[in-house]
Amino acid sequence: MTAQDHADPPAPAHRRRGRFGAALNELSGAQKSQAGVPLYTRYVNRRLGRYAAAWAYTVRLTPNQVTGLSALCSAAALALVVTVSPALWLALTATVLLVIGYALDSADGQLARLTGSGGPAGEWLDHVVDAARNPALHLALLISLYRFADLPDWVLLLPMLFLLTTMVRFFGQMLAEQLRRREPMPSPADAQTDQKGRSIIQLPSDPGVINLVFVFLAWPWVFVWVYAGLLGANMLLALASLVRRFREMRHLQAALHDATITRGVS
Repeated sequence: MTAQDHADPPAPAHRRRGRFGAALNELSGAQKSQAGVPLYTRYVNRRLGRYAAAWAYTVRLTPNQVTGLSALCSAAALALVVTVSPALWLALTATVLLVIGYALDSADGQLARLTGSGGPAGEWLDHVVDAARNPALHLALLISLYRFADLPDWVLLLPMLFLLTTMVRFFGQMLAEQLRRREPMPSPADAQTDQKGRSIIQLPSDPGVINLVFVFLAWPWVFVWVYAGLLGANMLLALASLVRRFREMRHLQAALHDATITRGVS
């Protein structure tokens, strides 16, 4: 959007509706690849993000402002979790805020593509917010369980383990991607997987699914067992991911070694 766009007076309601529809249509044909994306993110969150991006476009928000709104929604939800004793209204409110925050996390990138205003600064900000939001979620649960839940002490280990599992897996994936980008090589055969199957398998690690678990906060033991089940699934997924990434790095190492020998012979 140009500076002149920002200087224009607010459009009438019927024109805003027209802008919304046009933006929604354009966004529908400009989505990122769905390959391997977990089911909630693929079928629910990106759709919600598309509507949020179209709305943001009609009210002339920038992608960075949408990122800020996403962070505020998530922060408000977690602030409630750590300061208020769990009750049904709290569980519902926190869940809705987390769902909105995650939808806006998708909307900022879609809005950037729609307006052609994407760039390293916006991508950096988006990832920094995600890097804060993901551990903060489990830390907020840890504080809530410690302050308000009349549960055995071992329950406090669950969010600690979940946080550790999430961060190790995330770092392993990001580092592998950076190493492969630095030394591009063909992917090994065992790295090619059925993308539809991956979308189903990755469902327990989908941030949208983890957000929805907050709805059970009003019933502590129900929440604990659902959360523990997700933790177990995520630990298995993290182990499989780390093994796969290590094999990819071994393949990359061997390929680089062979390339070095070939260059030396030639």
